[in-house]
Amino acid sequence: MHVKSLLARPFAGFIYSKVKKEMASAVEDQKSIRQYLIKSAQHTVFGKDHGFDSIKTYEDFKNHIPVRDYEQLRPYVEKVKEGKQNILWKGQPLYFAKTSGTTSGAKYIPISKESISNHINTARNALLCYIAQTGKADFTGGKMIFLSGSPVLDRIGGVPSGRLSGIVNHHVPPYLRTNQLPKYETNCIEDWETKLDKIVEETSNKDMTLISGIPPWVQMYFDRLIEKHGKKVGEIFPNFSLMVYGGVNFEPYKQKLFESIGKKIDTIELFPASEGFFAFQDSQTEKGMLLNTNSGIFFEFIPADEYGKPGASRLSLEEVALEQNYALIISNNAGLWAYDIGDMVRFVSLNPYRIIVTGRTKHFISAFGEHVIGEEVDFAMQAAAAECGARITEFTVAPMVVQGEGKSYHEWLVEFENQPADLEKLALTIDNYLRKKNTYYDDLIAGGILQTLRITPVKKDGFINYMRSVGKLGGQNKLPRLSNDRKIADALNEFLI
Repeated sequence: MHVKSLLARPFAGFIYSKVKKEMASAVEDQKSIRQYLIKSAQHTVFGKDHGFDSIKTYEDFKNHIPVRDYEQLRPYVEKVKEGKQNILWKGQPLYFAKTSGTTSGAKYIPISKESISNHINTARNALLCYIAQTGKADFTGGKMIFLSGSPVLDRIGGVPSGRLSGIVNHHVPPYLRTNQLPKYETNCIEDWETKLDKIVEETSNKDMTLISGIPPWVQMYFDRLIEKHGKKVGEIFPNFSLMVYGGVNFEPYKQKLFESIGKKIDTIELFPASEGFFAFQDSQTEKGMLLNTNSGIFFEFIPADEYGKPGASRLSLEEVALEQNYALIISNNAGLWAYDIGDMVRFVSLNPYRIIVTGRTKHFISAFGEHVIGEEVDFAMQAAAAECGARITEFTVAPMVVQGEGKSYHEWLVEFENQPADLEKLALTIDNYLRKKNTYYDDLIAGGILQTLRITPVKKDGFINYMRSVGKLGGQNKLPRLSNDRKIADALNEFLI
């Protein structure tokens, strides 16, 4: 057994015990964090503007600090970008995490010296909880890869700025540097396909034990490996035993990924974002991810049916219920205050607090009042594909508005690995599953307001080519599963069969 595997076990036991204690104190920890955040930022420009010195209770907190998205917080961020201090948080940020916004262009999310540990330690804790629970530590002696963005950083207002995954790359512990692939120079390559070819070259003859990244881009890596070697990934890397993923729903990609690997391996799901590392899978047997309740982030939750409405409820952790969708709102020790991160979550356990991510608040279809969300289309597609013998590579859904009652419908643009002979049957099967999940959609179909959805096949590699055409191939970029307009659907016209 490798020496790192031996050393990892006692450390894993220590961290896992700490995590279990925090499970029991989650509500109290959240109250303490809220008070700490207000006290720490009392003398900042934001704190003075919002009367932090008079905030004593959670009701005060909600009354003084409205929910904001990035665009509404932008005036404060711009001051920080100019190099001004004590604006949103004490002093200046340690970094800006630069991320693409769907409506705000590039967003610059502050990371402070207090918040950086949240990003670094949570991924570590996920791996250590896995070791403590399963006793499997051999992967720590092999090579590990995270398919990430470039670690090259620019400076904005004197603050280093870049992709979150690139920033985190600078904080990989020294004891893991010798395990990490690809090389720093390879990670700095901006063009995704050039970078991917180099990663395949560097890793092909290595003892890869852990592979991590966003599922569609991991699949691209696997495809290139198989093309090069003519073997399954599990044959190329016989000791590959753990896959770590996040960013998108894993289920639509799961079957093809495991087929590419050629054997069953363990997986760990993470919920990281530029704004914070919110949750991680702490158990191989329980559903959902453990909410990170003691890591400098105060969480609030807006019920999905109230989201975007005046006077919408804001709930603290002790007020949430099981099996309800909530918009996730966060305040953190980098200066984000009642910040709408754009994700919907649902609690699958309250003891401890475990969540699943059910979609994006802005990625939905409600052109006709149906409010179909990502979780529902993923479920419908998976169930129907299994029933009809279809194999799906990727898909996205958009409304098709046609004049006249009963003529409009949802268009599902689908890239098939194995296309069934009867597309109409698949469409009807998907439609029936979606009607079971969403009563509003069911009412619109039953009432003749909408037609049954229609499937439009996309060429092989059509979605990859589309992402390339808009400059979002690879890294942390994700294809929206749902759109409330036809921008993506129309752009895919040149990639249709």
